[in-house]
Amino acid sequence: MKGVILAGGTGTRLWPLTKLINKHLLPVGKYPMIYYAIEKLRAAGIVDILLVMSKQSASLFTGFLGSGKEWGVKLTYKIQEEAGGIAEALELAESFVHPGEKLLVLLGDNLFEDSLVVNVKEFELQPEGAKVFLKEVDDPGRYGVPVMDGAVIKRIEEKPEHPQSSYCVTGIYMYDSSVFDKIKVIGPSKRGELEITDVNNLYADKGALTHHILAGWWIDAGTFPSWYEATNKLRGDGN
Repeated sequence: MKGVILAGGTGTRLWPLTKLINKHLLPVGKYPMIYYAIEKLRAAGIVDILLVMSKQSASLFTGFLGSGKEWGVKLTYKIQEEAGGIAEALELAESFVHPGEKLLVLLGDNLFEDSLVVNVKEFELQPEGAKVFLKEVDDPGRYGVPVMDGAVIKRIEEKPEHPQSSYCVTGIYMYDSSVFDKIKVIGPSKRGELEITDVNNLYADKGALTHHILAGWWIDAGTFPSWYEATNKLRGDGN
């Protein structure tokens, strides 16, 4: 299985810090934020990793991470020229993933406690499809929200005004290699971006979208309060 970390974007919610540096390089505990995504993949046995980054801080990413050897992984880099949505960023990984291979995708600003080892092993045995990771939150309307029929996700609603559950879809995804064909058939949303929710819904329409509920803490560290929270969680901790 290949790993893909999406670390582009403009980081407007952390302005003006992100005027100076990409948010994924901001310190969280002992390390820049990006370290934790790499370590989660490495700990799950995924060592061939593509990092999609913005050109603003490309030299800082490569300067800190290098080839990945120091961190026990092999890193490949691609630049997302401008923010165009998660699905657009993921599309840059198409040449990195061979037909038939599966991939684990992490948003670089999602920090979490759970190990991914068991989920990786299970998904490798799954013939095809996709898996999303859910977390119960107080404000699900800020995220994609799953609409459930029993234990099955029927569809995902993006930032709904009236969420139909208290769960959100986190920035942890698993896909088969058909994900790139699905990206090609979706169109831009009202905000002009290719939304990963639209991709996930194509899997859901075919009954090919499974899910896992995170047991431990999860933080979308893209705002000042959540960045502070992540720092408190990971202060002095390299794990």
